[in-house]
Amino acid sequence: MTISFEEFMKVDIRVGVITRAEPFPEARKPAFKIWVDFGPDLGVRKSSAQITRHYDVETLLGRKVLAVVNFPPRQIGPVMSEILVLGVPDEDGEVVLLKPDKDVPIGGRMY
Repeated sequence: MTISFEEFMKVDIRVGVITRAEPFPEARKPAFKIWVDFGPDLGVRKSSAQITRHYDVETLLGRKVLAVVNFPPRQIGPVMSEILVLGVPDEDGEVVLLKPDKDVPIGGRMY
């Protein structure tokens, strides 16, 4: 399936910084609850993320990530997920988070 450039531009992907992370023991698969700050325009949004294989709560704090910020909120167990943090699978299918390779301001939109 292909999409037009106009359709792609509807997906709002921003850079944010993880400001809070905690275990999510109620999740069906191992996961964390995370809070990501996207700056003054979007503020802090929360989500759950199945990223426990390569990350722990301490190493997530302060990490910049890319996330889709314009999906409707989705209930994931007791957590209302407001964003989709982006990652790609490693050779075992475990999530590796996407992040900018240079220092960029939070809130910046991907283009």
